[in-house]
Amino acid sequence: MESTGAVLHPPLTRDESGTLLGQTMGLVAVTAALFALGAYLGRDMSYQWGWLFFIAAFGVLLGMNFAAQRSEGLAITLLFGFGVLMGLAVSPTITYYASTNPQVLWQAGGATALFIAGFGAYGYATRRDLSAIARVCFWALIALIVFGIVLIFVNIPSGSLIYAILGLVIFAGLTAFDFQRLRRTKDIRAAPLLAASIFLDILNVFLLLLSLFNRN
Repeated sequence: MESTGAVLHPPLTRDESGTLLGQTMGLVAVTAALFALGAYLGRDMSYQWGWLFFIAAFGVLLGMNFAAQRSEGLAITLLFGFGVLMGLAVSPTITYYASTNPQVLWQAGGATALFIAGFGAYGYATRRDLSAIARVCFWALIALIVFGIVLIFVNIPSGSLIYAILGLVIFAGLTAFDFQRLRRTKDIRAAPLLAASIFLDILNVFLLLLSLFNRN
């Protein structure tokens, strides 16, 4: 949402919009590659270290929001650092799947690509304002996080299945909204923050699909 007191930028031309799309998705691709590097480097790491790297990644993400308005170069550097830290944080989980059921990694990867491509294309192309859907998805995500915490302490029948399906529904809406923001943005300097949002959509969808495909 834009602040009413914000400086208005002229709409991007078609060439500039294409440049923003290419730059953003290029940043997503590099961040994903650095995520894979982090996951490889942390393959022998314990879950306790994973949590520490997750907290560090969250701190870097907060720093990106402040850096984006001051230095695009710093924001991009923090984005790449965020990718590595998230790879280290998720590495124990990926290592677990790789050692117990490696084929679900490929299944989840392929399904994630189709999921993001489908809902991303819808969000980028639709003229319908998805802001209201994004607000609902945000609060639904908060509720899902609470539900996930409850699942740690309470055994709910099919709880993990419910969690994964609800999560995918929520991130379908968030993915579409993030790609709509990518089309509507009027400031090309927003590319690093948009890339971070889309990367988080991809990562969460991938982890939810991993959980779903691994149920058997």
